[in-house]
Amino acid sequence: MSSDKDNYWIKSGLINLIQNFSGTILSLAIFFILVRLLDKHDYGVWGLYMQTITILEFIRNGLVQSALIKFMSGSDAKEHNHIFSATLTISGSLTLVCIILNLLFAGYLADALNAPELKPMFYLYNIVFIFSGVLTQINCVEQANLKYVGVFVSNTVRQIILCLFLVVVFFGNMKTDVMTLVWVQIFCTIVGLIISWFYTRKYIHFKYVFSKGWMLRIFHYGKYAFATWVSSILAGTIDQWMLAGIISPVASGAFSIAVRIGNLIDIPTNAVATIVFPQSAKRIETEGKGAIKYLYERSVGIILAMVIPAVIFIYVFDAFFLRLLAGDKYANAVPILNVTLLYCIFGPFGRQFGVIMDSIGKTRVTSFVVILNAVVVLVLNYFLIHRYGVMGAAYSTLIANVFGFIVAQTILHKELRVNAFNALIYAYRFYPEFWNRYIRKRMPESTS
Repeated sequence: MSSDKDNYWIKSGLINLIQNFSGTILSLAIFFILVRLLDKHDYGVWGLYMQTITILEFIRNGLVQSALIKFMSGSDAKEHNHIFSATLTISGSLTLVCIILNLLFAGYLADALNAPELKPMFYLYNIVFIFSGVLTQINCVEQANLKYVGVFVSNTVRQIILCLFLVVVFFGNMKTDVMTLVWVQIFCTIVGLIISWFYTRKYIHFKYVFSKGWMLRIFHYGKYAFATWVSSILAGTIDQWMLAGIISPVASGAFSIAVRIGNLIDIPTNAVATIVFPQSAKRIETEGKGAIKYLYERSVGIILAMVIPAVIFIYVFDAFFLRLLAGDKYANAVPILNVTLLYCIFGPFGRQFGVIMDSIGKTRVTSFVVILNAVVVLVLNYFLIHRYGVMGAAYSTLIANVFGFIVAQTILHKELRVNAFNALIYAYRFYPEFWNRYIRKRMPESTS
């Protein structure tokens, strides 16, 4: 049994680590090409479009994604059709509502943003929105069965297709526009859906069964996850929006460069969070809260063992990383980068807090903490940006992270007797354990 658990963590962790790393690299590649391929206006329009559709996806997925993974991974197989049908009904209804609202208000939003190109883009996005809803359902089923290869391959192929399209256009000295990019997005989503179905079809023996009880249960669980997701994405964009509004888009751009580098360090956090959620949902049903306490402390420790050396390394070579990714024009963003790097230390504690609390059914608590954190970020940004400029946004988010850490650890200690210091112990032990178990153990085989 111990060997099976080790294999799960190694294989699943490796798959998700590769997915997050490759996804970040491909996103950076897409960013670098797009910013050179499009003029400033078109790139600004594309940025507004991506922000808007990301919020739409979060609104829909926030109600069903966590609920589908949690309930399907922790329930008997005979309930799976009821769960899948209930989430499909909720997701489909939300998709229809969002499409109607999009058709009604896309023109008004485009005019308000002084970007008339957005109106046909939003209309065309309705096609993407339909396919992405089905794709999300299928990916959740795979994750609920503790498998991740399909999600990895699907997401990676989608990004590769877009990246290859941009590479061909860029190096072929051809022209493209934002509407063409939406058409490419439609094609990528359809390809991703086909790939995910290929990997997940063996877990789906679908027969639609309307269950009012499951719909209400999933809705009441998902409504807090919904608030959490929306508050989380707002908390992550408030600083850049306020910088653009209070100072200028140039200030927001400098800050976003530092955030992008921090996102590279967040790769282990995202990877481990993906595999911890279904495991914790299953263990709370079979082993109780003691196992969840260990899962939290151990997972945070493993993440910190990977994050802390990366933070130190980038601190030492901060100017080099900025020049490498953004060029000399952002060299003055080094102080911003040094502050934002500190977020990475607190990030694993906060991300795993949300994962663990959601998995044990405390989504309301997670929602409260995330909303509170978003409010703190908003208030601090308003005052500190006026006082310190761009650095004010960095200070605001750092203070909010420390505040959120204190609140989250207080709740975890009360609920599960979690001790944050234990995570540091697990982080320290990770290095010799990894050496002895996975490197030293295989050295004779490699030399024979």
